[in-house]
Amino acid sequence: MTTTTRVPRRRVAAALLAVGVTLAGALAGLGPSTAGASSHREAPLVAADPAIDNTDLYAFVSPERAGYVTFIANWVPFEEPNGGPNFYPFATDAAYHIYVDNNGDAKADASFRFTFQTIDKRGGSTFLYNNGPVTSLDDENLLYRQTYTLESSFNGQPFKTRATGAPVAPSRVGDASMPDYQALRNQATKTLEGGWKVFAGQADDPFFLDLRVFDLLYGGNLSEVGQDTLAGYNVNTIALQVPFSDVALKADAKRNPVIGIWTTTDRPRVRMTGRADQGIGNDRVQVSRLGNPLVNEVVLPANLKDAFNSLTPDKDATIPDVVKRVTEPEVPKLIEAIYGVPAPATPRNDLVEVFLTGVTTKANGPIKADLNSQLNNMDVDASRFQPAEMLRLNLGVPPTASPNRLGVLANDLQGFPNGRRLTDDAVDIALQTVEGAAQTGKLVDALAAGDGVDANDNAFGGTFPYVALPNSGAVNKGGGTGALAGTGTADANGNAGVSPAPSTAPAAFFTTNAGKSITAVALAASAAAITLGVLLFLGWWRRRRPVAAADGPPAAEITAIL
Repeated sequence: MTTTTRVPRRRVAAALLAVGVTLAGALAGLGPSTAGASSHREAPLVAADPAIDNTDLYAFVSPERAGYVTFIANWVPFEEPNGGPNFYPFATDAAYHIYVDNNGDAKADASFRFTFQTIDKRGGSTFLYNNGPVTSLDDENLLYRQTYTLESSFNGQPFKTRATGAPVAPSRVGDASMPDYQALRNQATKTLEGGWKVFAGQADDPFFLDLRVFDLLYGGNLSEVGQDTLAGYNVNTIALQVPFSDVALKADAKRNPVIGIWTTTDRPRVRMTGRADQGIGNDRVQVSRLGNPLVNEVVLPANLKDAFNSLTPDKDATIPDVVKRVTEPEVPKLIEAIYGVPAPATPRNDLVEVFLTGVTTKANGPIKADLNSQLNNMDVDASRFQPAEMLRLNLGVPPTASPNRLGVLANDLQGFPNGRRLTDDAVDIALQTVEGAAQTGKLVDALAAGDGVDANDNAFGGTFPYVALPNSGAVNKGGGTGALAGTGTADANGNAGVSPAPSTAPAAFFTTNAGKSITAVALAASAAAITLGVLLFLGWWRRRRPVAAADGPPAAEITAIL
């Protein structure tokens, strides 16, 4: 809901005049347009607010540090490296959370909250992010920078500040501006009291997949595979490494090794645009949520996506439509219709284990294994257990010397869906899982090749924070695949054919005999009518209302999120 304070009449007049321009622009928007779609922009509301959009969550036993677990959470999808001049800051009026449930009641037993602050020295002097080479995070040439505060809460206790004023690794502007970005990454990686390690900043997007799954499941004949849609794009990463004892039930990871993890973003219930000092406040609402990959993208239908982002996990099992989308999933039906692979019989109680309870024999499910349900914790109260969607990890499973991209399905028990490592092929695992492989123990041969993208385009690191450095340079390398992008052919190196010169005229639905598009004529007439209407209204308003005193200061627009 949007509420606007009372404003002076001259502002009303200006606003009404702007309406004419805005509506004319909106009418122009009825013409041909382009739209983006990805697994990251999974729900209508977050698609319009990328700064709060959770893209991926990873959780795994730290391979180089025994007794520690690492959480990596990403936000802000599709960061094109050249997206200046403002690039990609974290939102300063949002709270970014990582939650851990160790007793299975679907409520947080450990909470880690990150909030961000901005230091902008550009003022009215320049539009540049930096005005010279940046060699350190406190370099005077870095005009726009961020810091963050990390707070933690355990077992419902008040939040305690663990770090304040910690530096954020900046967006990677380019090699001339940041000649040694690894040095900036190192300076932004901090060790805190208790052995915690933390990092916040830009990184290469670690998720690898071919997103043409939305084009009739890879073209209807598996012809549209093998292209890493996210290659070259960046994200904003928060990485946190803590001891097992900080997140395990009763601080005992030997007796209670299983934890569940999810991330969220909160926004203030009331937001005031044009206010740099708003902060996060205490009256906030959850606007984004992520646990297992691809759940909100391809499990839930469009009308549940925004609602799911606002739900806490303890509510999942109380929403019949959410449970039904797990027990009667859509994807196997689509695969059967398009590729003729029979869909497994419903209800899919195997998927209930994967997504809602964790894999365990204690829930009488069809997967006969005890892997990653909190019900397997020795000190858990089973009567309080609540099925809920979250990423579950068994801390007692040691890191694999040679990880298999298919994780548990390839007998690599440290991989997804037991937690999620950066190298796990989430799409191929998910496709096989929805086709019943977790229950039968056999891969579906017809889908063995998956999406044809088996690894990330950039290598991951072997130590914290593991994610690759952010990309530098244009994603499209000056090419494109639109209707005017080339001749439709490519040379042996995959280079597109010569493109004709782009038209400078707007696209038209139809063209009149006089050579003018009907769209253009309609827009011109609409704009004229709107402007005339506004002028008539202003004349009536001036005759009807007495002249008021001089205007006061600009009024702030208040947006309430309900």
